[in-house]
Amino acid sequence: MKNNKWLPLVSLLLIVGLLAACGRASERNNEPAAGHEGHGGQAANNGDGAGSAGGGGHGDHGGGTQETGGKASGGVNATFGFVSGAAKANEESELTIRITGEDGEPINDFEVSHEKLLHLIVVNHDLSFFNHIHPDYVGEGKFTVKTSFPAGGAYKVFADFIPSGGSSETISEWIDVEGEEGKHAAIAPDAKLVKEAGGKEIELAMSGAKPGEETKLTFTIRDAATKEGIDDLEPYLGAVGHVVILSDDAESYLHVHPLDEAATGPTAEFATAFPRGGVYKIWGQFQHEGEVITVPFVVEVKS
Repeated sequence: MKNNKWLPLVSLLLIVGLLAACGRASERNNEPAAGHEGHGGQAANNGDGAGSAGGGGHGDHGGGTQETGGKASGGVNATFGFVSGAAKANEESELTIRITGEDGEPINDFEVSHEKLLHLIVVNHDLSFFNHIHPDYVGEGKFTVKTSFPAGGAYKVFADFIPSGGSSETISEWIDVEGEEGKHAAIAPDAKLVKEAGGKEIELAMSGAKPGEETKLTFTIRDAATKEGIDDLEPYLGAVGHVVILSDDAESYLHVHPLDEAATGPTAEFATAFPRGGVYKIWGQFQHEGEVITVPFVVEVKS
């Protein structure tokens, strides 16, 4: 009995020590790792107004939307994301666009521009893929559209819209699509500005092309077989045609509307100004007999 008189005290000290150690371990397990804010943390910003949103740096592993976005000069923001978390090549994906104001609150009202509330342009890394689509507005600043991508890799999306009472905004961002990438084709100026598409022959004439100066783009649309001019073009999105222009690095973007929206062909004229010298790709879009014709041209603007 004499040798055991300290046993109760020793046991008590051991129990207290174990409880303290467990408490410290529990605190460590609840701390976020260095440089990681957890799934509820603020989105990481990559320095150009774009970041990840919708649940921290890694999104919700349970399948929530993962988003990336950009900011316009007026403080309007747009984030782009896929409901499935990521898009896969050759599979239909639901893309969402969220428009918010400088205060972070959703913008709820938009003006109709050429029959749509939002125009979305999608191109791939070498501009060999082009898509002009129109997401549906579902409220609370959110648009959604189902689309697909022909290959994996980087794509750039451009959202054109007008907040009610505001000015026209264009916000763009690069997004990644899972899957095998397509071949990278060089973007070289066309030797001749005549193309065939949808049974039509489309010729482009430019009234000079110097940076910062107005340039008139004249498209002439003919029947490819007969070479007869087509003078019964149908309105496409409320106009005789639409033109989208991108620099070869996809940094300079122009969405141009016709000088005479009510024209019916065989010519359609547009006026624009290239912001800097370099190589540009031009897509003209027209409609005839219910079919939308998209024709691309590549030109060089010399400084």
